[in-house]
Amino acid sequence: MPEANTAMLIRRPVSDVFQAFVDPAQITKFWFTDATGPLAPGARVTWTWAMYGVSSVVVVREFVENERIAFSWGDDDPSSVEWTFQELEPGQTFVEIRNFGFGGTSDEQVAAALDSTGGYALVLAGAKAWLEHGLQLNLVGDRFPPAVGHD
Repeated sequence: MPEANTAMLIRRPVSDVFQAFVDPAQITKFWFTDATGPLAPGARVTWTWAMYGVSSVVVVREFVENERIAFSWGDDDPSSVEWTFQELEPGQTFVEIRNFGFGGTSDEQVAAALDSTGGYALVLAGAKAWLEHGLQLNLVGDRFPPAVGHD
């Protein structure tokens, strides 16, 4: 079954990186525009991308502080996502993202895995810029500018 996999070294302590992915005030600096709450054990939140007019329900399945978050997301046919945070040495965190369990035909699953891989690579690049340099690159928002269109 197809799955998305991507990873990135972020030169910040694992607690800082983990918090950036959990806290809506931080994750909105590099991914979506709004969240109904933070990620936490058993949380059910909605993430919104206002620039695209879409939202997604996120249900946290596993939450291990500074190590791992597993959740499902998507409204009609949710997929599973795992984020792992590994301290390589002080001040360096390796973040790995795995997204799997896509629905649809084989071709639709492959397309979803490819799209997810590209999307999560942008998220990690944006997180790195934000956490290491305080820069908001707007990578996700600029992926599909209105003048280009996207279906």
